Parts: sequence; C-alpha cells; structure tokens
Amino acid sequence: MQEFKHYQAAHCENGVTVGLLKQAGLEQITEPLAFGIGSGLFYIEIPFLKLQSGPAISFRTFPGNIFKRTCKAFDVKLETKKYRDEEKAMYELDALLEQGISVGCQVGVFHLSYYPKQYRFHFNAHNLIVFGREGNDYLVSDPIMEETTTLSRQAMRKVRFAKGVLAPKGHIYYPTSIGEVTDDKLVAAIRTGIKRNCRDMLRIPGGVAGAKGINYTAKNIRKWRDKLGERKAALYLGQIVRMQEEIGTGGGGFRYLYGAFLEEAAAITGKEELLIVSEKITKAGDMWRDSAVQMAGIYKGRLSAQADYNHCADILNQISAVEKEAFLQLDKIKI
Repeated sequence: MQEFKHYQAAHCENGVTVGLLKQAGLEQITEPLAFGIGSGLFYIEIPFLKLQSGPAISFRTFPGNIFKRTCKAFDVKLETKKYRDEEKAMYELDALLEQGISVGCQVGVFHLSYYPKQYRFHFNAHNLIVFGREGNDYLVSDPIMEETTTLSRQAMRKVRFAKGVLAPKGHIYYPTSIGEVTDDKLVAAIRTGIKRNCRDMLRIPGGVAGAKGINYTAKNIRKWRDKLGERKAALYLGQIVRMQEEIGTGGGGFRYLYGAFLEEAAAITGKEELLIVSEKITKAGDMWRDSAVQMAGIYKGRLSAQADYNHCADILNQISAVEKEAFLQLDKIKI
C-alpha cells in the first residue's frame, strides 16, 4: 500500500483536493489555494428546493466544482465515475486500492459510524479519501477529522449509496497524471479562479445567487414570521444556521478561507491590493458569525419579535453590501 499523508482541513472537498493532489506531486497546493482557484465562495438560496423542510441555501459553489476546477487549472488528468450497481462499485474500489491508488469518494453523512450521533444527518455531498483496506475495514482520510479512521465494508456501501438529495451513487474520483506546475501556471490559475468568482458573486442573472442572493434571503426573513408562524419561521432560521455551521465550515468560515486565499495570492502574485479585499471578505465572515448568533437566538426561543427577524435581515443586507463592494474591487485588480 502506498504511504498516504492525512491533511486536516476546514472543509471536506478542499481537504480531499489537497490530499489527492499532494500525493500526486502538486506540493504547492494548500487549502486556501484550492478553495480560491476552484472559485469556491458563493451564496445561493434555491426558492423551489427544500432541504429537510427548510430553505436550500449554500455558502459555497456546487459540490465537486472545487476539485474539478483546481485540477483543470493545473492540467491534472482525472478519472471519475458513478454507479448503478453497488457490487460493481465496491469491487472497483477494492481493485483501485489493491493498485495503491487513493480514491476520493462522495458520501452521505448519516451512516458515517465514526461521527458522533449528534453530527449525523442526511447530507449527501460529504467528501473523503479511501486510501487502503485491511480485512473488512477501509482506511479513511476524512479531512475534517484530526486523524485517519476506518469504515466497515457494510458502512462504506451505505455511505456511498445514501439516498435522497444529491445522492452520491457510488461516486469516486482520483487524479491519474499531473504535469509540471510552473510559477506562471500558478499565477494563471489564481487569475482564472478570481475572475470566475467575481462573475459568480456579481453577474449571475436573477436575484437568488451571489451578493444579490443574500438580499433575497433577507427579504424572505422579514416575511417568515407572519407568513409561516413563529414555530416554522424559527425552524427556517435554524436551517440557515445549520447550512452555515454544520454543512459549511462554521461561522462564515468560507469567507475566512477566501480571505486566506487572497493573502496567499498576494504573496504569489505581488499584488498587495488583494490584501485590502481580503480584509473586507474577512469582515463579511465576522458579520455572518453575528447573523448566526442572532438567528440561533430566535431558533432557541430567546427572541421572537418581528424586530428580531428584521435585525437578522438587516445584518444580511449589510453583508450583501460588503461582499458586493469587495468583489467589485477584486474584479478591477489586474493579475
């Protein structure tokens, strides 16, 4: 079995990207660089989709994009596959491990036996690396864990074929080859990642995505108490906090991570203007943390007046303004 080095990360897909690419020989990659080059920062509320009876909200780009975009930026060749047949999926995973190939897997969280029970919920876009097998146990590098762990064959099958929204369908992926990564290629990857993220936060049509999408959620929050009743409105706010704190990196963590990316990008490119934008994005992260505290107060019943909902919405309106200003400024920087 090929030696595998575990990397703990703030978010699963970033950590899998770093772990697999470093093993393939891309030593320059870090979690902030993977997140930024993969244009990971985003915001969207999908009006027609409910997740566990609450609003479907994401603070990052669609699952899988960070890995695919980062690989494309560095001309990394990939193998990726989904399955209908569970037996075939398990057989092919075993065959890859026998060849010493570490494999990224999309899984459902609910049956991850090494998670404490209070952290297991029905979310099917978690990512981890399977890097070996010992008897009936698979060796797992889950980036949000401090150390490597194991899953039984039965549990591995369950998490790979979890049902529901974003069902993984046995999804596996791994790099097959990587060329030389020069300084110029690294700068070009940073430039592309930034430009794409500016597009996503500023110029997606409609009003539910990017900086405009944050205002869309704020407008909805002002209506929820009267429209849904206090109980359901509080549950909706709890859902936002859950999407931010449990499915996201916690406390506006994607904003902090993007700020760290801009700091690393400034050092690599010599563009010190990126540091100013980094400070604004970090400020947005602090404001997201404040919003989570306010929403949690309503969810837990400590707050219940319409004014409390309005305060939540006010914070989101302020966040929208800060993020719009930051990305407009970032869009003008020539890299």
